[in-house]
Amino acid sequence: MNVPARANPRPQPSEMPRGLALLRDPLLNKGTAFTEQERDALGLRGFLPAHVFSMQTQVERVMANLRELPNDLAKYVALNELHDRNEALFFRVVCDNIDEIQPLIYTPTVGLACQRFGYIFQRPRGLFIAACDRGRIAELLANWPYSTKLIVVTDGERILGLGDLGANGMGIPVGKLSLYSACAGIHPELCLPVVLDVGTNNEALLNDPYYIGMRQRRLSGAAYDEFVDEFVTAARETFPGVMIQFEDFANHSAFRLLHKYRDIIPVFNDDIQGTAAVALAGLFSALRVTGGKLADQTVLFLGAGEAATGIADLIVSAMMAEGLTEAEAVRRNWLVDSRGLVVKDRAGLTEHKLRYAHDQAPIEHFLAAINTLKPTAIIGVAAVGGAFTPEVLQTMAGLNERPIVFALSNPTSKAECSAEEAYRHTGGRALFACGSPFDPVKLDGKTFVPRQGNNSYIFPGVGLGATACGARLVTDEMFMVAAHALAQLVSQEDLAQGSLYPALPRIREVSARIAEAVAVVAYNSGLATGHAPNDMAAFIHSKMYDPQY
Repeated sequence: MNVPARANPRPQPSEMPRGLALLRDPLLNKGTAFTEQERDALGLRGFLPAHVFSMQTQVERVMANLRELPNDLAKYVALNELHDRNEALFFRVVCDNIDEIQPLIYTPTVGLACQRFGYIFQRPRGLFIAACDRGRIAELLANWPYSTKLIVVTDGERILGLGDLGANGMGIPVGKLSLYSACAGIHPELCLPVVLDVGTNNEALLNDPYYIGMRQRRLSGAAYDEFVDEFVTAARETFPGVMIQFEDFANHSAFRLLHKYRDIIPVFNDDIQGTAAVALAGLFSALRVTGGKLADQTVLFLGAGEAATGIADLIVSAMMAEGLTEAEAVRRNWLVDSRGLVVKDRAGLTEHKLRYAHDQAPIEHFLAAINTLKPTAIIGVAAVGGAFTPEVLQTMAGLNERPIVFALSNPTSKAECSAEEAYRHTGGRALFACGSPFDPVKLDGKTFVPRQGNNSYIFPGVGLGATACGARLVTDEMFMVAAHALAQLVSQEDLAQGSLYPALPRIREVSARIAEAVAVVAYNSGLATGHAPNDMAAFIHSKMYDPQY
């Protein structure tokens, strides 16, 4: 459904900026697509070449130029320039070419962009709120010129699998919110990217003359918590009802902040809950191939941080829904960290690992843990590139007719194995999902099409559903129904070619269906504003931005 290009009604010609001022407003600029009548009415004569181009021709021109660029970072920069120049055209390009563009504006290219952020920074997009701004965060938020319903915020301490990138992490909330608009139709004017610049412990950045952030060690302890709390309080007062997504916080902050706020305001952590939902959906899809039940699976995680425990927690809930007790379900999920298998007798376990610390003799190596526990599924979320070795994959294939292998770490350099390795070392029997994109694999006359277990299948739809109905909280039940909705959209044709997720060009359909399911949960739980609409699908679609002039 087409809606105006702005969240509020588009200004009348008499109210709009004119001439160069109009061409420099990315929310109103159409470039060479301004009509003859608009050029006369808006003082654009002489500023534009004579020919009037259609939006479709503009899209084709952008793509032709993009494909001529030498590398993905150059393409990332070019797309940012387009975003800053003509927002509607940027989102039209993304929507119409999502397979090609998503890896450029988000994973894996965004990781490199964050590493090089000080070198490629051009124009501000979002807000940088620094530790030196304590006491006046509300004032900074009031500078933002648009009504906001959704904030994605990071402190830059754990950017993808790359670690502490400080204020350079701004690329992550910018990329996430671009996907909210492209994949789920949340209007870009309703979206605010934020970096909480609390310093960095990355020596290379502290010594980098082009680093854009504060040149100091990270805030910690009470000072850090007070700073974050001031931000959350100011955001809620400045933008009543705003939903806040925490993104790429380190484990020690991520769990604490989620538990602190989740029962009082609409907040979620995509690394914990979004990752969990997309992984669970992949398991549901894999079990359609094997014919097994989730409650009968044994899942071994390589990694014991926010992604691993978030996935395990949602799996436990899903297993309990199939009849297991909590203790039985927890026992079917195991974690391996840098010190080996997480077991109960190990000293010094952090709180988030304790639930999955089972009675078991210590096991140092991942392969030994596989041989002992005989898992049906392994899930890599430790950002240890190549950790799923040929021996690991061959052992899984020896234990299972159809081993489930999820190499979910990103960027690509951190992937536990490639798609080609997963299929080759299991004789084409692996049910594989990845965190970074891989090309189709030909093996023994068959072509496998691996698809990313990318959070972009989940968080845009959850955000759309929650904001559309004014949800007062974001609950685990919402992520559970999102996982089921995503899995139900995987076709038999998808499964036959090894794809555990729908094709990415269907992402707006996927997001709309997830949003419907989330909104139903919100209304049924008494967490939504007003009464549930009679036609939920129509209600959700009425909220979706379609980038058109």
